[in-house]
Amino acid sequence: MGARLRIVLDQLVSVVDADHADAAVGLATGLVVTAPSGCAVDAIVPAGGSVPVAGIGDTRTLGMARRELAAAWQLGITPGVGGGLIHSPTLMAPLVRHDRVHDNDQTTVTVWDLRAWDAPEQLSKGNVAWQRGMLRRAVRHADAVVVPSHAVAERLSELAKIGDRVRVIAGAPPQQFGVPVDASARRDALSLPDEYVVLTGSSESVSEGFRGAASAGLDAVVLDAPDGAEPRYADAASAAGLPERRAHVRGRLSIEDRAALLSGAAAYVATDAVAGWPWRAVEAMVLGIPVVALSNGSHRDVIADGGMLVPSAEIADAIGEATGGAAARLRVLASDRSRAFSWASSAERLWGLHADL
Repeated sequence: MGARLRIVLDQLVSVVDADHADAAVGLATGLVVTAPSGCAVDAIVPAGGSVPVAGIGDTRTLGMARRELAAAWQLGITPGVGGGLIHSPTLMAPLVRHDRVHDNDQTTVTVWDLRAWDAPEQLSKGNVAWQRGMLRRAVRHADAVVVPSHAVAERLSELAKIGDRVRVIAGAPPQQFGVPVDASARRDALSLPDEYVVLTGSSESVSEGFRGAASAGLDAVVLDAPDGAEPRYADAASAAGLPERRAHVRGRLSIEDRAALLSGAAAYVATDAVAGWPWRAVEAMVLGIPVVALSNGSHRDVIADGGMLVPSAEIADAIGEATGGAAARLRVLASDRSRAFSWASSAERLWGLHADL
């Protein structure tokens, strides 16, 4: 009888992080498609969850909703979960003592970024405390900790005594991510300008992006802005020489709205220095949008030659190049690089990880 890999799908009802929720479903789909002969994929879900992935075998529905489950698992209380091979696409995992050698129980988790340690001000205090607490449990009980890039692996090894249990498995864009047929109507509904660059990053880090947009004669659209951050971004735009009326701040958007927004951009600019998976940069590359990114470890690992990687002080000039003479070349490079990432490829590596364990 082949192995059964059980994946934790904790955000089917209560979505805490939309990127993580989409990644979990994408990975689950990839695991089903790439399952070795005789192997199967099962799911562990909170109360009320319904698995939207064809081919999933058994579903273990637990007796608690996600919020209560998160609190219980943080304390090491895991009633009804059972053993076997378990992978969680986040730190939300039943991390307790188990016997890998005699019972063949394995528990692995994924850490997508280290914001809770390197930029805790960007998260709620409760979220920071929960992530740090769950990483401590992972240090004690996880058989492997999956991270999306070598830069994250290096930083994680500085923060926790993981040893040789760190494994690098890249993420991927959302399934079937592409330009929606109603992209123009969606951009109109979002009140977007005709010509713009898309920026992501904190209100402090995007200043050079605003300056570059102003120099290129373009508006700037900030994506994934935290609630209530609009005044800070407006001040940053003004200080960088971009009038407030040309700085458009948007929060979290649906996959379809993000695709519509990115597909209409002259360039995408990533200014975040935190070690983690660059979700929006990968999405921009899928759409063939010129990418400009701060040159840090995560961007070098993931974007590589798919965009312009520059120091912060050179971002403004790079935007001018990316929206000018270098645009056509950067579009081709971005599209080519995006083909390196798929959930099927990630799933194959995860199957390999559990086989190695």
